[in-house]
Amino acid sequence: MTMKVIVLSDTHAPRRWRGCPPAVAEHLRDADLILHAGDVCTADVLTELSRYAPVRAVLGNNDGPDVAAWGAPETLELDLAGLRVAMIHDSGPAKGRLNRMRRRFPDADLVVFGHSHIPLDESGGGLRIFNPGSPTDRRRQPHGTIGVLHIADGTLTRAEILPVT
Repeated sequence: MTMKVIVLSDTHAPRRWRGCPPAVAEHLRDADLILHAGDVCTADVLTELSRYAPVRAVLGNNDGPDVAAWGAPETLELDLAGLRVAMIHDSGPAKGRLNRMRRRFPDADLVVFGHSHIPLDESGGGLRIFNPGSPTDRRRQPHGTIGVLHIADGTLTRAEILPVT
């Protein structure tokens, strides 16, 4: 089994996300699943995204009760085509992040997170951590970004961080 998973975080609606940006929608059209690593800010974004593909999300520090009511927990652990994936919004400080995420999610192959708006794809000690950045609030980054994960038979075959602005 193969999957294409689009990873988003920190969309910050409605201040930053007033509807799915066309460059993001282009990637969503052939997604098998969409992961949102928090700071959606309004559940309407999750409903909008679910028109493209099934959505799984975690709560961010700016998410309200409507996002929780939509079904977003604080953390999430999933099996995606045999790949063990965990999600959390805030992974804490950069220093010690890999070890901290390994302790928090001992069975995970991949941990997806957000919060910093800084794209990251890092591996070590049998764990890969992945932050897609933000498609709408790039802060000090040169571009707004999303993540794309390609999964086949329990293996992350390719992970990309793509500019969308």
